[in-house]
Amino acid sequence: MAKLRISVDHDICVGNRMCETFASKVFVINENGQSEVADPEGDTEENILEAAENCPVSAITVVDEETGETLFP
Repeated sequence: MAKLRISVDHDICVGNRMCETFASKVFVINENGQSEVADPEGDTEENILEAAENCPVSAITVVDEETGETLFP
């Protein structure tokens, strides 16, 4: 598995928790009701990408740390 850099844009996150559904050890909801990355290595790359793809506002960005390639969006 590639080392991933995962970020959540809090300017657009609506906190619907879809990311937690697919990768509950990676994402948590913070005190503002928005998603936050708790453990970027907490799940498989497949599940992390599925979480990002299912975000209704595309607030999650996933980048391969080694290559710098943006995997999502």
